[in-house]
Amino acid sequence: MSRRDEAEALDARDPVASARALFALPEGVLYLDGNSLGPPAAGAASRVEAAVRAEWGEGLVSSWNAAGWWEEPIRLGDRIARLVGAAPGQVAVCDSTSVNLYKVLASALRLAAGRRVVVAERECFPTDRYMLEGLSSVPGALHVRLVGHAPGDLVDGCDESVGAVLVNHVDYRTARRVDLGAVVARAHDVGALVVADVAHSAGAIEVALDDWGVDFAVGCTYKYLNGGPGSPAFVYVASRHLTAATQPLSGWHGHERPFAFTDRYAPAPGIRRFLCGSPPIVAYAALDAALDVWDSVDLRAVVAKGQDLVDLLLDLLDERCPELTVASPRARPERGSHVALRHEGAYDVVRALAARGVLADFREPDVVRVGLAPLYLRFVDVVDAVSVLRDVLDDRPWERAPTGDRATVT
Repeated sequence: MSRRDEAEALDARDPVASARALFALPEGVLYLDGNSLGPPAAGAASRVEAAVRAEWGEGLVSSWNAAGWWEEPIRLGDRIARLVGAAPGQVAVCDSTSVNLYKVLASALRLAAGRRVVVAERECFPTDRYMLEGLSSVPGALHVRLVGHAPGDLVDGCDESVGAVLVNHVDYRTARRVDLGAVVARAHDVGALVVADVAHSAGAIEVALDDWGVDFAVGCTYKYLNGGPGSPAFVYVASRHLTAATQPLSGWHGHERPFAFTDRYAPAPGIRRFLCGSPPIVAYAALDAALDVWDSVDLRAVVAKGQDLVDLLLDLLDERCPELTVASPRARPERGSHVALRHEGAYDVVRALAARGVLADFREPDVVRVGLAPLYLRFVDVVDAVSVLRDVLDDRPWERAPTGDRATVT
């Protein structure tokens, strides 16, 4: 039996195979970049059209009440909560991941009884470091302690001076997964709080924020959750902190009585106090349609399939593309749902793949990043993509590419 025949057999017994029909996927494209931007749900366009034509176009301002616009950040947050292992009332959909990270880092330090040290990995996602830099520029706000990338470095960096630990659950380049529960246990032992960035894990692997004891978390909705380009992010605050926690971006949507228009800010009860400005209602409509897909599938089956797809890809790469260096962990408990491949001509390999209908992405300095989103990707897609990759490697496009010819978005 050929590898493609084996893949077809896996597809035939895939318990989440029917979910593929719930997405609008272009013909002739093998989409291996859902870890960067997920495709639209099949119902997204009609949902957005209804929000524009009926709710906005006909209901106008009355739709804040009649169409439930005002409650969307909390309603959608509760829909996402089950995907990240959170009880209702602890997640809100609002703003961007970067903005939410600023909120929760500042909030964590306010709860940390004067401790100003934040521990983070030196190679965490750049926007996380940038937000730390921004906070550290405020006099007296915090001191950043950057640690290495090896397993255990975050835990070893925790001591009694630390107020918060910033953790990327899955590394954006290599897909290395941090044992978040272990980091939480160590941080709590020394009296520190944990802020988790789950942007590269929510919707792809198991996330259990409540069970792990995470204090705060942020994540995006446009990757594995398929909310659309720039779709609003989400913020999680453990229920035990919701009474005492306050955040610095005290916008009117987080006010306890926003339409009283009082002179001073008073935070709303619960997770609503982590809202800031007016919510993006049209973008919410697309996300709402995407979350309908998640309501139709077994999350555990989705996670298991994602890991099976990774296993298949790694096996095929070992067989057919041995010149590529796999920079991702091979053990299931240690990885997310994408694979990093190192090659000197990585950028040109990604471009050549795209020209042949296989969409992956490039990350500096030499990484081909392959996303394996289990809701819509088939096992035969992985086999076919590796066949195209083999052809590209044989063609050696990096030897002909002009230097400095780079697109803005890679």
